[in-house]
Amino acid sequence: MKNKTVSLVLGSGGARGIAHIGVIHWLEDNGYDIRSISGCSIGALIGGIYACDKLNVYEEWVRAISKVDIIRLLDVSWGKQGLVEGERIITTLKELIGDRRIEDLPIQFTAVAADIKREKEVWLKRGSLFDAIRASISLPLFFAPFEMKGMKLLDGGILNPVPIAPTFEDTTDLTIAINLGGPPMGNVHPVPKVESKNANELPADSVRAKINNFIEDLKSQAPLDNTGGWKMLSIADQTFDAMQGAIARQKLAAYPPDHTIMIARDACGTLEFDRADEMITLGYETAAQSLDNS
Repeated sequence: MKNKTVSLVLGSGGARGIAHIGVIHWLEDNGYDIRSISGCSIGALIGGIYACDKLNVYEEWVRAISKVDIIRLLDVSWGKQGLVEGERIITTLKELIGDRRIEDLPIQFTAVAADIKREKEVWLKRGSLFDAIRASISLPLFFAPFEMKGMKLLDGGILNPVPIAPTFEDTTDLTIAINLGGPPMGNVHPVPKVESKNANELPADSVRAKINNFIEDLKSQAPLDNTGGWKMLSIADQTFDAMQGAIARQKLAAYPPDHTIMIARDACGTLEFDRADEMITLGYETAAQSLDNS
């Protein structure tokens, strides 16, 4: 039987989006053929890296980082446009993954950003992959806006946290959307760690050496004492999550995909990338629960 072809829609939601990796693993393990990806914010990051066939490298890296490493990746600026410039994380990922042009990727890919001056979505389908990702992850107040072609672009989740529209003209069998603003889990036990097949098959010497080098470099960089604004950012983040949740419900009701996978909005905090093992497992198990009988 021919594998089902899929248009995959990856939503925004900070570190919860690491669950996208687990969903992708489940789809691959169960014979789905991902032909198209539309994503915003963390969804654009994961989707773009997958589209250039480097998800295993990113997964190994994100499983290895700690809270301290995350803070050191953030080039705190306290500028007028955002708490973090965002260049250090993008430069690190470019060195780890390698930049590509979107139009040269083997999978159709769209990163969604927001032009708030014109109050419209911007679909990035050409040009530098990491420029598109940087534009799409520009969380208001946190990351400085990304300037492109005269526009100041912000996080696509402002206007469309689950960007289904770019897939409307796809000729795939199914559209599967991952919404990171699902109902809260409440007080639950942590998800047990399950190693992914892809991560275990990596060439350990080369990839682990790169990871270790990046982490050692980070330890000599930004100081950790610029933390005065984190409480303010936490409140803003909760507000942004609530806004995105309401918009996502409206979008999904208006343009329902064939399947929606819901990741609880309290599964982890926006910057808790050190919980990657847990989130990847959550994504895999949630995909299995949502799609096993489809």
